[in-house]
Order: sequence, then structure tokens, then C-alpha cells
Amino acid sequence: MIGSLRARIIVASLLWTAGLLALSHLIFVLIMRLHGHSLRVNAHAMLAFALFFMAAGLLYGRGGLRRFNTLRDGLAAVRRGEAQRIEGQYPTEVQPLVTELNALLEHREEAVRRAQAKAGDLAHGLKTPLAIVAYEVDRLKDAEGAAAIRDQLDRMRRQIDFHLAHARAAGSAATLGARTSVAETVDGLIRTLQRIHADRELTFDARIPAAHAVRVQREDLDEMLGNLLDNACKWAKSRIAIGSMISGTRVVITVDDDGPGIDPAMREAVLQRGVRADEAAPGSGLGLAIVRDLAEVYGGGVTLEGSVMGGVAVRLELPSA
Repeated sequence: MIGSLRARIIVASLLWTAGLLALSHLIFVLIMRLHGHSLRVNAHAMLAFALFFMAAGLLYGRGGLRRFNTLRDGLAAVRRGEAQRIEGQYPTEVQPLVTELNALLEHREEAVRRAQAKAGDLAHGLKTPLAIVAYEVDRLKDAEGAAAIRDQLDRMRRQIDFHLAHARAAGSAATLGARTSVAETVDGLIRTLQRIHADRELTFDARIPAAHAVRVQREDLDEMLGNLLDNACKWAKSRIAIGSMISGTRVVITVDDDGPGIDPAMREAVLQRGVRADEAAPGSGLGLAIVRDLAEVYGGGVTLEGSVMGGVAVRLELPSA
């Protein structure tokens, strides 16, 4: 039992005071001796007595204050994603605060879970009718009219995906404790893309240290890296390289390809919603915009550069966990 911080401070003060009184008495006796008074006292014993009580008071007081360091470390662990709540026992004056903090963390986590469930319900509620309408459009005899309707349906579906991803990330970013391994996400995505592009025999060179983790929900990291790797697969001739490094408080993830690259004048533009580097290529132009928006929600960012492999080097920065 930790007990009361107030009681610890009082006891520590009394011990310290006792030590000071003993030390003061010893100094008084020594001064009197210097003036020729014959006061009898065991100086060594008195000094030991004084130092013992002063040290005991100091250590006892620090024992109570040390719990604040434990509280600080507990909060930091929650922020880094290493814990879901603050563990341990604290002085009676501090324990109610810790209990309320844990209750607040649980409430926020539950609120985010409900919001994400609602977003999933909304996605299901919108996508199913759209799929039915798309099926009926395919059965229309007017090919030109059907194509126009199909185009609008595709636009609606892409916008729904975009805004739901952004809403989900906004809720996820507000959640303390998000922590995702970069290597695990990259490995899973590579296995999937190797199956999808098996006929092209693309080579993936992934060099991600196992210790690298970001303060991002797993689904959102999958979304960002999935878009980047999908783009790289679309344009690469034969090879894609993925790496990561620590830069201050951020993890920098790079995706390079050996494709034709992007004109430097277009690199900033293709990060905007609906803009594609090649209008003849398939796609909505929302992939990189989604990556940019999700990264910014988490306090990160994305930039495009020229790759030493000849294609594009994408630099995704996210907060380290």
C-alpha cells in the first residue's frame, strides 16, 4: 500500500527536523568546547544520529515523490501505444486522478470504436445499393446511357471510399495507444501484391527493421502503404524497393520503383484529389490524395522525389511509436 503522500511528507519533515536538531546540538557543543566549556558528548555518535535521521527523512520523502515519475512513465507508455491504461498504485491524493484518467481513456476508446462501427455500417449501407444499381445498369439496352450512369456510380463509390477512409483515420488518430509495426504491414501487403501481379514477376526488396513502429492504426497504415505499393506495381518495370528509417520523432518509409517516373512539375499536382500523372492510365486519381490526407491526419506527410532506380521515390513520414 502506497499510503498518503501528505503523511509521507510530514514524517519525512519530522525525521529531517530531528536530524537537524541533533546536528545543531553537536555544533553548539563543539563551539562551547572551543570557548573552554567542558560539555560532555559523544561527537561521533551525535553526528551519526543526525545524519541517519536526515537521510531517512530524505529517502522517505523521495519514496512518495518517486510515484510521480512512475505516473509520468505510465502516461508516456500509453501515448506510445505500449499500454492501454496507467498501471500501479499511487498515494491516496493521486490515486483518484489516475482512476479518472483510466476511465477517460476507456471512454475515448469506446467512443472511437462506436464511431468506426458507424462508419462501417454507413459503408455497407451505401455500397450495397450502389452495387445493385450497377448490376441493373449493366442490363440496360442503351449502351451509351448505361456507360454514363456507370461512370457516375464509379465516381460515387470512389468518393465514398475516400471520405470514409478520412473519417475513420480522424477517429483513429484521436485514439491514444495506436501502434503498428511497419514490417508486419509491408510483409502482408507484399504477399498480396505478389499474388495479384504474379504474371509480371515483380521483385520486392523490403528492408524494414523489426523495431520500426508508427503511431497509426493498422487499417490506416494498410490503406496508405497499400496505395503506394499498388501505384509502384502499376508503373514498375521489374523492381520495387521499400525501406524505413528513424528521423527524430518520425519513421520515414520510402517506396521506390524502376518505372518511367513522374515529371518534377507534376509531383505536387498528383497529390491533389482527382489528378493523375497519366490521364490514359486506369484509376481515379484518389490514391495518392488519400495517402496524403491520412498522413496529415496523423501529423505526418508524403512527398514525391526522383528515385535512384529511375522511377518515383515516395517518402511517407509518420510519428514514431
